Amino acid sequence: MVVLNKIYTRTGDKGDTALSDGSRVAKHDPRVEAYGTVDELNATLGLCRLHATGDLARQIGVIQNDLFDLGADLSRPNMAADDQAGYKVLRIIDAQVDRLEAEIDAMNAHLTPLRSFILPGGTAIAAHLHLSRTVARRAERRATELLAGGDVNPSAIRYLNRLSDWLFVAGRVVNDNGADDILWVPGASR
Repeated sequence: MVVLNKIYTRTGDKGDTALSDGSRVAKHDPRVEAYGTVDELNATLGLCRLHATGDLARQIGVIQNDLFDLGADLSRPNMAADDQAGYKVLRIIDAQVDRLEAEIDAMNAHLTPLRSFILPGGTAIAAHLHLSRTVARRAERRATELLAGGDVNPSAIRYLNRLSDWLFVAGRVVNDNGADDILWVPGASR
């Protein structure tokens, strides 16, 4: 259980912060950039959820919770030391990725195939979902940067990759199952 009695601690006033394993790094460390971008993604999903109803609102809520799991995962380096932590370390698992894939397949079953790229927009919620998709892609770039230089849970990378796909398909669904998608017209303003 998390208990936050005091919001400010002053421990980061000199530009560093603690990771979940207790080590301290600069606030601009690639690991902090990665989980910070996941936090930003979660905030954009809060905007999506304001416009969502029914199953979509519930699914976004589940994803927002997953993103806290993902932030915890990314904030803990050295997966090899998880067994020595003295507690079960929170990591993204393949079942969370599988759930996103199943939801993508269910949403995509009602959509006609695209014959053009689409522009972000249509309805307000679609625009917000596309914004979230771009932030998810940035979070994925930050996480893969970590992967190139150290250890990152492979399921975390897969989760971010699948989430951006989920957000794209959800954006089409809320645009009247693609009927209100705004299609890209190459060279239209020449």
